[in-house]
Amino acid sequence: MSVLDIMEKRYSVRGYLDNEVEDEKLNKVLRAAQIAPTGVNAQAFKIYVIETKKHIEELEKVGKWDWFTEAPYIIAVVAKPSDAWTRYDGKNLGDIDATIVMDHIILEATELGLGTCFIAAYNREAVIEMLKLSDDYEPVLLTPLGYPDAEPRGTDRKSLDELVEFI
Repeated sequence: MSVLDIMEKRYSVRGYLDNEVEDEKLNKVLRAAQIAPTGVNAQAFKIYVIETKKHIEELEKVGKWDWFTEAPYIIAVVAKPSDAWTRYDGKNLGDIDATIVMDHIILEATELGLGTCFIAAYNREAVIEMLKLSDDYEPVLLTPLGYPDAEPRGTDRKSLDELVEFI
């Protein structure tokens, strides 16, 4: 399968089977995160692999969706802005780097037949408390990780003419 095929296959999964994810697949997903490009290769992030069943009460404070706690894992990517590259105009790339890392996680998971869902709308304080994050770290994105038990919902995409400018 080509990378573009994987991208076209990927969708926001909002339902998961109660099946464990094999260690080999989890390790491949984490390897994809490890090799993600970051500003000046600073790798100013940390990945938390949360076993859902062990942290169900804490996770229910993070997100109120029924499907959120169905997958065996929730993966959190957090940034460490103090270690991230800062562009010359002062823009810190910690959040962008963490987003690239999550994208690598999600694409590898898709290639392996696993489901994910980018989640940025969560209870930030609950994540900080659950992960016991110091002030040095900022939660960026979460995703469940498991075998899908939901069909993709239709999503419209703008045309390339609406999105691309050639100059």
